[in-house]
Amino acid sequence: MTEVDSDASGDASGNTVSASATGAIVFDRSKNATGDSAGAVTSTTSWTPPACYYAPKYTPEELEAQMRQVWESSAPSHEWALDTQNYFVNGDPYKDFNKDKEGEGYWWDSYVTEGREGDPAAQDCDERTFWVDEGDAPPANVPQAITPEMLAQLAYAEIRVPSTKVDLAPEGTTKVNLPTWAWLDTAKFKPVSVTARVDLLGIEATTTAEPVALKITPGTDDAVTYPASGTCQMNADDSIGKPYAKGKADQTPPCGVKYLRSSGDGSYKLQATVTWKIHWTGTGVNGEQDLPDGTFGAEQDVVVQEIQAVNR
Repeated sequence: MTEVDSDASGDASGNTVSASATGAIVFDRSKNATGDSAGAVTSTTSWTPPACYYAPKYTPEELEAQMRQVWESSAPSHEWALDTQNYFVNGDPYKDFNKDKEGEGYWWDSYVTEGREGDPAAQDCDERTFWVDEGDAPPANVPQAITPEMLAQLAYAEIRVPSTKVDLAPEGTTKVNLPTWAWLDTAKFKPVSVTARVDLLGIEATTTAEPVALKITPGTDDAVTYPASGTCQMNADDSIGKPYAKGKADQTPPCGVKYLRSSGDGSYKLQATVTWKIHWTGTGVNGEQDLPDGTFGAEQDVVVQEIQAVNR
C-alpha cells in the first residue's frame, strides 16, 4: 500500500488550501506485515523517529491563497498580520510570495509525524515558512529539514511486523519441572520493509527489519529459561531454537522454559518477543546503514500442572 503523508487538503474555499507540494512524503507499505496481529516495533534504546520535519509544502500561488485566507479572518492580531505581510509580500525578505519563481522551487513548512501530535518534541519545528530553490539544499540552520536519513527514520515508525507465537512442546499444557521446548521458524518471519520518498526532491530511503533473536519471558518468577538469559539467538538456518523430537525428553532445550510451580486453575502468560535488526539504504548512501534494533512480542497461555504420582 502506497500512501501520501499530508496535513493539508481541500481548497481555498475550505478550512485549508490544497497544494500540489503538500503530501511531501509518499510511503510504500506494501512489504509490511498485515493482519490484526501485526504491530509496530519498539526501539530497544531511547531513540525515537522525528516528531516533526520540514519539507516542501506550497507553491507561491498556494501559499498566497493560504495566507490571504488567514489575513481575512479574525484570527490573527494586527501586529502578526503586518509582520507576515512584510515577510512574504513586502520584501523582508520575500516579495510577492516569490511568484516570480513559480516552478523554480517550493515553500517549505513543518509537518508533524502522524501519531506524534501531542508530543512536546513536535513543537521543535517552529521555524517560519521558508523558500528553497529547486536543486538547492535547505538552510543549514534547520536540522529537521528532510533528508534520506530522516526519511529512513520516518519509515522506521511505519514498519509493521507479524505477531510472535512460538511453537512449544509440550504445547499448551506442560508439567512442573518438565523442560518445555520453544522454537520459531523464521521462514514465517520474512524481512519487512517500508520505503519513504519525496518525489519533489528525488530522494528516498528504504528501512528493513529482519528477525535476529527471540526472548522468552515465562510469566512467573517460578521458572527458569534456556538459555538463562531467556534470549535465543538465530541458528545458521535462520530458525530460532530447535523443535522437540522423540527421544529428547532428557535433553536440555537450546531455547525454552521450565516451570517450577503449577499454574493452579489458571495459566501463565508466556511472552515471546522477537528482536528485529533494522537498517536502511537510500539516495546517496553507500551500503546499509544501521538504525536501533526494534522489538515486538505477544503473549500466549501456558497451563502448568503438577506431575501426579501413583502409589501401589
